[in-house]
Amino acid sequence: MKPVSEKNNFIYLTIGIILLLFVSAMVDQFPGLAGHQLVQAFSVINLAVGIYGFRASHLFFRTGLGLVVATIAIILIGIFMEELQLYYMHLLILLSFYLWAIWLAGKQVLFSGAIDANRIVGAICIYLLMGLIWAMMYLFIAQAIPGAFNGIKQMVWYHNFADVAYYSFVTLTTLGYGDISPVAPVARFLVYMEAVVGVFYMAILVASLVGVGINEAQKKN
Repeated sequence: MKPVSEKNNFIYLTIGIILLLFVSAMVDQFPGLAGHQLVQAFSVINLAVGIYGFRASHLFFRTGLGLVVATIAIILIGIFMEELQLYYMHLLILLSFYLWAIWLAGKQVLFSGAIDANRIVGAICIYLLMGLIWAMMYLFIAQAIPGAFNGIKQMVWYHNFADVAYYSFVTLTTLGYGDISPVAPVARFLVYMEAVVGVFYMAILVASLVGVGINEAQKKN
């Protein structure tokens, strides 16, 4: 496996996001599976490996020992927060992590030079990260406000993660299946803002990346 760098970091980041979504779906599909915290810890570390390519000067996470230590630390922090019922704090930490990730990804995708395969994958990563960021906000609202969403029960956030992630990406892509719908005013606000951001992102950012790539190809010819 090639070391993580700014030439391939979005590939690892994409794999980490897809793994997180797939694992959460499997845990929801088979409720008897144990290890919610363990699975999510490894998923976050997988994301961290992809993001770490943005900072090439740091090497700790690139070692096997670094991955093991970071995984154990995240597991212990998750267990500690669960024991103290610091569910909102856990959500805020995850939200901060995804905001940090999208900031780093955005700087590389938007302000770097030539269009290449890694930047195209990076545009997809930003799109996936937007869905996760809104999912964190929906989870916060669903846990704090009873009946904030039709189709989502008021439970601890990790029990609703698969359903809320599904709803977030359905909203981001403006599919609107209707099996889950917002009721609380603040939930409705976040829902239509996500739909607006999703539409404008696809129409403006991705189209601009493709346009720049075509212009560069024409200049070379």
